[in-house]
Amino acid sequence: MIEVVDNPGAARYEILVDGRIAGFAQYRLRPGKIIFTHTEIRDEFEGQGLGGKLVSTALDGSRAAGLEVTPLCPFVAGYIQRHPEYRDLVDENYREFVSSTDEP
Repeated sequence: MIEVVDNPGAARYEILVDGRIAGFAQYRLRPGKIIFTHTEIRDEFEGQGLGGKLVSTALDGSRAAGLEVTPLCPFVAGYIQRHPEYRDLVDENYREFVSSTDEP
């Protein structure tokens, strides 16, 4: 079973596979904002699409909480670049980092 949970005590979203932590997306909270700083999937879980599931759930949680997203983590920025439905969440000062290369 795959589950993504927010672990506010550790300031990260975690993706669990059969109860084991397979990876995480570290964040810092600021008033009205969530700053994603680092995403990691353990080696034995790579190549299973878990990073995308982790980030999409974290972004959905950010949207539900009304938080603006600052994607300092390259994995999160790349995910948003490939999934434009999340670009509206991004702090305007960081939108250039998540724009598609075919956009004007």
